[in-house]
Amino acid sequence: MKILFTGGGSGGHIFPILAIVRELKRQREKEQGDKPIRPLELYFVGPKSKHGLELLRHEGVTIKIIKAGKIRKYVNPKSVLQNIIDVSYKIPVGLIQSFLYLRKIQPQLIFSKGGYGSFSINWSAKKLKIPIFLHESDIVPGKATKIFAQSATKIFTSFKETKIDDIPNEKIICTGNPIRKEILNGDRKEAKKIFKLNDKKPVIFVWGGSQGAERINNITLAMLPDILKNFEVIHQCGEKKINEIWSTAQIIVKEKGLIKDYHPIGFLDEKELKHAYAVSHIIVSRAGSGAIFEIAAIGKPSILLPLLEAAQNHQAKNAFIYAKTGASVVINSKNPTPSLLYINIMSIFSEPRKLKTMGKAALTFAKPDAAKAIAKFLILQFKY
Repeated sequence: MKILFTGGGSGGHIFPILAIVRELKRQREKEQGDKPIRPLELYFVGPKSKHGLELLRHEGVTIKIIKAGKIRKYVNPKSVLQNIIDVSYKIPVGLIQSFLYLRKIQPQLIFSKGGYGSFSINWSAKKLKIPIFLHESDIVPGKATKIFAQSATKIFTSFKETKIDDIPNEKIICTGNPIRKEILNGDRKEAKKIFKLNDKKPVIFVWGGSQGAERINNITLAMLPDILKNFEVIHQCGEKKINEIWSTAQIIVKEKGLIKDYHPIGFLDEKELKHAYAVSHIIVSRAGSGAIFEIAAIGKPSILLPLLEAAQNHQAKNAFIYAKTGASVVINSKNPTPSLLYINIMSIFSEPRKLKTMGKAALTFAKPDAAKAIAKFLILQFKY
């Protein structure tokens, strides 16, 4: 059984693949018992990703790196130069690399998570007539999904509201976004040790994604003098920004003793993330599909600040669909103010019943078995 995964551009594409890989291994272990079964060979072919590929390698996945490029619609001197390099060099080289890797590996099926990193493999798989299974994370289908939807065998979606032009409903399966089950078993006591929490106030977890989010970082810093009076804050702010943010926080927070309740961290690994989830009372986050489905699975209230520059405004659309359940509040502004975020946090905490209601709504929306469902479906393809 040879399965090749592709996708990339961010950890948001890699972590769902990781979840499926782990479920595939669990399913195969259950099937094996005392009888011999065909070995499971797993590959990933895509662009470099700082966070995630090492975890895939640790799970026994063979990694092959290719060049990958994209076309940027915004126009400035830097983007024009990047587009020229990508079109004339990265994309053609990536296509050649992908074609050669597929000929060499000869996978029996491709699972594509999307992103610009998947284009070359999807194109090559189509030419070589290898079955492609797509997963679309967002409400609005991305370019990779639109381009290869017709040739895909099946398309998995995170949201039931996702529609793809000219694709029949029977070809689409709503599974939810695959999440790592390992993030669901965090421990509050362990979190207190890791983050050196004082444990005298409720905890707000500000999560800016693997790279940090500049807009969220800025309003969090500006809000600190007020919010730290009532809360402890775990702030995942990005590895490149941690020193600057910590220095700025020490200047901004002038009231004696408050700074000890601020806990900035550059990047949260899987272990740290699950404990941050467990100890938090409310989560402030971007609105990528991966973040939404993880927050829902742990049953925590959230405030979402969509990245409005995201393609087709997909984060805002994701956020509003999720917020309809009552699990989240959306701040949909290009320039969200610290006071607006502070007011929303205080409003939620002023009603203990609302905190519980939002948590329950999150769990109702959650699809924690998405990775298992996809893994079972992929294994089923080898039985015919």
